[in-house]
Amino acid sequence: MSLYLINLMLALAWCAVTGSFTLLNLLFGFGLGAAALALIREQVGALNYFSRFWKVFTLALLFLYELILSAWRVAKLVVAPTIKINPGIIDYPLTVDRDFEITLLANLITLTPGTLSVDVSPDRKILYVHCIDVPDPEETVREIKHGFERKILEAFR
Repeated sequence: MSLYLINLMLALAWCAVTGSFTLLNLLFGFGLGAAALALIREQVGALNYFSRFWKVFTLALLFLYELILSAWRVAKLVVAPTIKINPGIIDYPLTVDRDFEITLLANLITLTPGTLSVDVSPDRKILYVHCIDVPDPEETVREIKHGFERKILEAFR
């Protein structure tokens, strides 16, 4: 059984013991379960579980940062007295090759304001991304490659 499921079962057990099935109590129980697993991590082989959790957490933090930054950029474009944008569709060469990773990358790109994942090539090597303002396509590709895609590869491989 995966350690994530064990941690989830510990969280549900915490909710059952306390008699409160609120989201906050479930998250607290999940944290307690993680702490309990951390205490016995060598016995249950959970060393990779906690490093992966941290990497997924940093991916979420990167997404929040990019979300705020891109929302600010789009807001500046909208409020400007004259609209000076250079929209376009870029071909993003994919390093990720698993369906889950491609889907996650496409969704993270789509959820940030000003960008939209349009399509994936049939051979799953190119992701087509529409950008509301793309003055330098190579820089945009570099930002995605060293941002979202790098963090996805760190977290899920």
